[in-house]
Amino acid sequence: MSNIQPLAAEPRERAGKGSARAARRQGRVPAVIYGEKQPPILITVGRNELVRLINRGTFMTNLFEIEVGGKKEQVLPRDLQVHVVSDEPIHVDFLRLGRGATVLIEVPVRFIDEEECPGLKGGGVLNIVRHSIECNCPATEIPERFDISLRGLELGDSIHVASVSIPEGVTLSIADRDFTIATIVAPSRLKSAEQEAAEAEEAAILEAEIAEAEEGEIPEGKAAEGEVAGETATDGKEKAKED
Repeated sequence: MSNIQPLAAEPRERAGKGSARAARRQGRVPAVIYGEKQPPILITVGRNELVRLINRGTFMTNLFEIEVGGKKEQVLPRDLQVHVVSDEPIHVDFLRLGRGATVLIEVPVRFIDEEECPGLKGGGVLNIVRHSIECNCPATEIPERFDISLRGLELGDSIHVASVSIPEGVTLSIADRDFTIATIVAPSRLKSAEQEAAEAEEAAILEAEIAEAEEGEIPEGKAAEGEVAGETATDGKEKAKED
C-alpha cells in the first residue's frame, strides 16, 4: 500500500503562462491543488524533487502531504504534464482528498519470475495487453502496483485478472468479466513462418484433390466433397485469424 509522503511546496500568487514560466526559470514546477468543493490552491514544487519521485515509477499512485500557508493538504497526483522534447515535468494537478475518500485509479502491473517461465525461456515473447488495472479503493489504501508471477507459464498461456491478488477493500472497475492482462506468444517471425507453412500445405492438398477430380480418378460426388472440405478449411483459417 502507498505511504503518505511529505512534499515541500511554495504558494504561487497568480495563474497564467507568465507566472508558470517564471517558476520554471527558478527550477520549480507550477502545480494546483483542487477538489473537495474548496477553492483551488496554486503552488510550485521543486523540479529536482519531483523528477526523483517520478523516476521511482509509482508517483501517480502515491499520496502526498503538502503544507501551504500553515495548512496541510492530503493529495493524490491526477495529471502530470511533461515537455514534449525533454520529458521534464512542466505542470502537476493534485486532487485534494477528504477523510474516508475513495478514488478510481489505474494501478500499474509488474511482471516477475521471468527466469522461471518456460514459455519465455523457450523463445516466447510476453505480449502485455494491459499495463495497469483500474480499481476503486480507499485513498489511504492504494496499491503501489500489482505483482504478477510468470512462473511455470508455457507458450500460449494467458494471464487473466482472476489470477491477480487484489487486496481487501480494493474492487475492480471491470467486475463482470475475467479480462486478459498478458499472454505468452511465439515471436512474430516464427509465427509467420508456421502460418505460411500451414497455408502452403492446405493449398497443395486442395490442388492435388482438384487435379485428381479433373483426371476422373475421383467420382463426382467425392470431388464435390473435396471442394466443400476446401471451403471449410478456408473458413476455419479465416476464423482462426479472427480469433
